[in-house]
Amino acid sequence: MTRVVATGTFDLLHPGHLYYLEESRRLGDELVVIVARDANVRHKPHPIVPEGQRLTLVRALKPVDAARLGDAADMFRPIEELRPDIITIGCNQHFDERELAAALEARGCGCRVVRIGNFCGTPLCSSRLIVARVCTERCGPPTPG
Repeated sequence: MTRVVATGTFDLLHPGHLYYLEESRRLGDELVVIVARDANVRHKPHPIVPEGQRLTLVRALKPVDAARLGDAADMFRPIEELRPDIITIGCNQHFDERELAAALEARGCGCRVVRIGNFCGTPLCSSRLIVARVCTERCGPPTPG
């Protein structure tokens, strides 16, 4: 059995997330998703949707066999526990595949790291684009200050 682990924030679920998880699932027999903790998201704006709600939504997606929250202190701890054969990262995740693979190997978690390509099948294929659209269409232009 080939276990695949996908990681991410999964804020404001959209078709790009679904594509990432479907492509990740195609690589193995089981897909486990690690959803980032609110406190650990530092490389982009803080999630709008709380971590528990994001976890519930990810668990409900068809390609996902299991999902869990990441570790608050050590991002590698869930990987050590799950022992995946493959870890997938999304097109916009800030990891370098080779550096991540080396860090995993150093922790005794040698597995293949695969970056899943970009999905642009719809105009709203990222959380950033959804937020921008909501701001533009619902909030109106900023008022002079």
